[in-house]
Amino acid sequence: MSTPTRLAWWHLLAALLVLLLVATGAVLLGAVDLGPQRVLGELAAQLTGGRSPLTEQEAAVLWQLRLPRVVLAGLVGAALACSGATFQGVFRNPLADPYLLGAAAGAGLAVTVVVVLVPQTPAALVPVAAFAGSLGGVGLTWGMGRTAGPGTATLLLAGVAVASFLTAIQTFVQQLNTVTLQRVYGWILGGLATTGWSQVVQALPYIAVAVVVLCACAGLLDVLALGDEEAASLGVRPPVVRMLVLGAASLATAAAVSVSGLIGFVGIVVPHLVRLLFGASYRVVVPLSLAGGAVFLIAADVVARTVLAPAELPIGVVTAFAGAPFFVLVLRARRA
Repeated sequence: MSTPTRLAWWHLLAALLVLLLVATGAVLLGAVDLGPQRVLGELAAQLTGGRSPLTEQEAAVLWQLRLPRVVLAGLVGAALACSGATFQGVFRNPLADPYLLGAAAGAGLAVTVVVVLVPQTPAALVPVAAFAGSLGGVGLTWGMGRTAGPGTATLLLAGVAVASFLTAIQTFVQQLNTVTLQRVYGWILGGLATTGWSQVVQALPYIAVAVVVLCACAGLLDVLALGDEEAASLGVRPPVVRMLVLGAASLATAAAVSVSGLIGFVGIVVPHLVRLLFGASYRVVVPLSLAGGAVFLIAADVVARTVLAPAELPIGVVTAFAGAPFFVLVLRARRA
């Protein structure tokens, strides 16, 4: 049986249906028991103009807390999974990560510095600092890579060096200001707590632009997999494609990190699973990773906010619990 090189309409339809079902389930479930039938009644009332079965406070929980959180989880999951798939295509490594070029380290350092310098940092300032730090980390990696020489291997080594350096600075700053450790580590472990739609609005434009670019370049990643000489003979300019893809993927990662903190495994597990199920063509992997990432993180967030309710697990802990066993199974399957 040959692997598909184009996205079948029914694959996309099935992915969207699964996403709709998981998102609906996430809206119905939560630490505050609103009752699934009453929540559906509220949604129907908003569509038809009928009477809501929820009180004003319960409706506020649904529309200003639960629903934006589900949408935000879908956005972040889609951004990280799509970025992971394209990073893996550029570096030709199925274990490449969205944080590979220093996005996570830059964001972590920026958040740490802001929290230390301004102990009463407004909550709205933390995502801005994370976004700026993430882009700064990627920019520093990019500058070092271009100075050292061309090629993805050079860029990868520059990313490792920059991430190690920025993480060392972050650790040093934290040790000088241990009072801020809990807040910083809380952000590093990831979370999707919202107080409305502001974080969705903040991240959506950047993620949308990046996703459009990455989906448009999916076919070019298949050409790059043939090798630079073969790609050039087909009219593709590999350096330009890599720059465009890495720039868009880094932008999506920075936007996701700015509103969610650092959430691991999404950008590795989801594309890998899509490849196992549907083949290795990036025309298939990239769009299905979008839907798969959204499904994965929405489901993980439901677990994070319900398993210890009314307390809440960091979502990064949940994704690690899911991701680590997945890799063990993959390694065992490869060995077999």
